[in-house]
Amino acid sequence: MCSICGIIDFETKGNLNTQILENMNSTMKSRGPDDNGFLSCQFAAFAHNRLAVMDVEKGKQPMTRTFDGNTYTIIYNGEIYNFRELRADLEKEGITFSTNCDTEVVLYSYIVYGEECPKHLNGIFAFAVIDEKENKVFMARDRFGVKPFFYAKVGSSLLIASEIKAILKHPKIKPQIDREGLWQLLFLSPCTVNGSGVFKDISEIKPAFCGSFSKKGLRLYRYWSLKPEDTEISSLDAALHTKELLLDAVNRQLVSDVPLAVLLSGGLDSSVVSAISSKNYRSQGKVLSTYSFEYEGNKKNFKSSLFQPQGDDDFALWTAQKLGTNHTVLTAPTKEVSARLFDAVKARDIPGQADIDSSLLYFCSKIKENHTVVLSGECADEIFGGYPWFYKEEMLYSDFFPWIHSPLARANLFKDDIVRIKDGYSYASALYKASLNECPLTGEETPDMKTARQATWLSVNWFMTSLLERKDRMSMYSGLEVRVPFSDHRILEFVYNVPWSIKFENGVEKALLRKAMTDYLPEKILYRKKSPYPKTHNPKYEKAVKKELLRRIKSGGALAEMLDKKSLNSFLHGENTTWFGQLMSRPQLIAWLLQLDMWFEIYDAWLIT
Repeated sequence: MCSICGIIDFETKGNLNTQILENMNSTMKSRGPDDNGFLSCQFAAFAHNRLAVMDVEKGKQPMTRTFDGNTYTIIYNGEIYNFRELRADLEKEGITFSTNCDTEVVLYSYIVYGEECPKHLNGIFAFAVIDEKENKVFMARDRFGVKPFFYAKVGSSLLIASEIKAILKHPKIKPQIDREGLWQLLFLSPCTVNGSGVFKDISEIKPAFCGSFSKKGLRLYRYWSLKPEDTEISSLDAALHTKELLLDAVNRQLVSDVPLAVLLSGGLDSSVVSAISSKNYRSQGKVLSTYSFEYEGNKKNFKSSLFQPQGDDDFALWTAQKLGTNHTVLTAPTKEVSARLFDAVKARDIPGQADIDSSLLYFCSKIKENHTVVLSGECADEIFGGYPWFYKEEMLYSDFFPWIHSPLARANLFKDDIVRIKDGYSYASALYKASLNECPLTGEETPDMKTARQATWLSVNWFMTSLLERKDRMSMYSGLEVRVPFSDHRILEFVYNVPWSIKFENGVEKALLRKAMTDYLPEKILYRKKSPYPKTHNPKYEKAVKKELLRRIKSGGALAEMLDKKSLNSFLHGENTTWFGQLMSRPQLIAWLLQLDMWFEIYDAWLIT
């Protein structure tokens, strides 16, 4: 895992300013603390920060290879899990490799397969290749957007980078927010519109897109999409194939030349990954390390809810003992959770998920002390139907994104002449309806199957991308790589077409996943009710963030000018309800406002209307 950065210009070579490129690249050092590199050619300048995971000695970037007299250079961030098979196929094409790293495999995949190369890759990736023969730069991003890829046009130049902060470091890019950017923050975030960088004039290559920049301009297109099929399959056969795919996905992702561990909450998803991984390690005579997370004061203050019915501690310890892992419980102090809100904004480049972000930032920094790579159970709920909006009618048939329980919760705290609340709601609602209309359907679905596919489509393209973004930014801020086996596209391709009656058999969420893993997990874990990533229940946290928010508002600044003081006061003293996802209630909204104020300050962002 690494960061990529570049300036591309076919008209003015003077725009390939190495000092500007170095300044841009320096903002992302945490993503690649082990090494950095620079390279320039007649129309592009590339920079790279490296987190060494495979072939530590030889995998330096930018990497250049010459083939049939033509020169190609790559900058790459990611992991390719079928690189061994790809390498063998490429060797049959006459390729000779000089490293054991997947970077070289990706580069030669482009050399041999051209713009078809992303279709051959199973993994998470964002990369760019200078093709001196064709006088272009080819770019691609993985199917789910696990790895980030931002870009901006400045005159005749194209800027590319793994993070927004690097783009903003260019002297001709200004930290401006237009009305649509503000609406994304107030109505949708931490979800954002695919392709948008929130800041004006900053965009991202969408998941499953690739393309090139040349003298003809920028051309991006989709290389992968879901294909709906009306499938007849038995529950047993569906479970057996799901098991086969899961075992292959997890085992592929256990390859690493540096210490690796697994995040184990004691819930179904993380336990699946841990069980497969621990069995793999035992077969090699090794013991798997696992981690679970807790917050200071949560045992005393925990409150059960629909979204979080149980705490994780006892389940995680019990599962670790059953699997025979070397388990560590990390506990986040309340002071750290509130103090790291500032760093969480810097890591994500926009206000995110409050203590859900800052705690993960803390946990990742602790894991990094002993491990460089971890596997996570993220993405299973979106693929297998684990969220309430897959089966609760009041959530299924709303006219807004179902995880946003109160679309106006944040917007109503602001002055209407600044936000234009009605227009903002219409904007976000239109995005929801447009996304629904894009859902791949056969037209022959039963009502339940149609709803299941729509819920999957929305969850994968919105909710999951925000969680993956959070995971990437919070982990890479400490130079920690997180792998997500459930994001293997083969799993989604199969499960998307399994009848909902099998996925929700006997009214049990994720019934297909549970059935597939019967041989790997005890019933206590196999049928445990879903419980998400934990949040703090400690009242000291809400007290701390509320105090700091009021202090900052009193001091003035951009946020103070935008808030409606009467509405804010009512909110601070009102009822505590969940307004986003499964975790974000009043303490998180207070902290989100605090992050928004920090964001205006850190990035010197200003609103243009």
